[in-house]
Amino acid sequence: MATLTEETHDSQPPMPDLLPTLIQWATDRSLIRAILLTSTRAIPHAPVDILSDYDVILVVQDIHPFVTDRIWLNDFGDVLVVYWDPIHPNPAFGIDQCGNVTQYTDGLKIDFTLWPVDLFQQVVAAPVLDAELDAGYRVLLDKDHLTDTMQAPTFTAYVPKPPSLTAYQTTVNDFLSDAPYVAKCLWRDELFPAKWCLDYDMKHIYLRQVLEWRIGVDYGWSVAVGSLGKGLKKRLPPDIWAQVEQTFAGSEIADHWMALENTMALFRQVASEVGKHLGYAYPDELHQHVSAYVEQIKTRVK
Repeated sequence: MATLTEETHDSQPPMPDLLPTLIQWATDRSLIRAILLTSTRAIPHAPVDILSDYDVILVVQDIHPFVTDRIWLNDFGDVLVVYWDPIHPNPAFGIDQCGNVTQYTDGLKIDFTLWPVDLFQQVVAAPVLDAELDAGYRVLLDKDHLTDTMQAPTFTAYVPKPPSLTAYQTTVNDFLSDAPYVAKCLWRDELFPAKWCLDYDMKHIYLRQVLEWRIGVDYGWSVAVGSLGKGLKKRLPPDIWAQVEQTFAGSEIADHWMALENTMALFRQVASEVGKHLGYAYPDELHQHVSAYVEQIKTRVK
């Protein structure tokens, strides 16, 4: 069966490659001094489909003209909607930067990062390559040889690393500390806070972390998982992924009680397996106490 890739999808024509257009566009604009491509499209052998973003760093003399007059975004197609970051200091170097995420009507999506030249020069001179760049980059244009001394990417920036004992224990403790709050909200029939804590805190922050550690164990801490759990289904054993699916629920409160129970059970299973591999003990007694408390809240008569 054909998949939704630029090479094999046969029900929709492939999207034209943006890179020649982007390079020519930047060549004609004196404010732009360099362009780098990052993320998936810059990583060798990474899966790319027709909806894959172009993540582009524009190294410019001054970011403000690009923020003030935003008509330049229309040079790449009909804009559907745009999200803009406010201008803010780069966390590492304190120099103002900005960016946007631009969705076009034809399916093209470009994430533009705007870096002034002086910020980029400090990034290049730093002893450790910026994580976004270390995950993979391609120099598309460099008018001033700004990238001549850049370190080559190692493609390992977002590969999970074994947690320390403290990090492991903190993750487990913080996960379990959320369960009583979810139970209280479900008992009160307060769906919004219950879902926020269950789906974001317990699943996206803590369960996803131990699932990524499990992938690290299985693959020898050598593969990246992707942001927001994008690569979990591909990398996890099918039986664990089936359990992940059971941690999601619809709108009924009863469904969320079951999702909470399934989330706690899966977390315990995977965290215990990771802990055993690393020589860390999972706090089974604490987990049992928290589970009993959650059950007590669930069965308490209002």
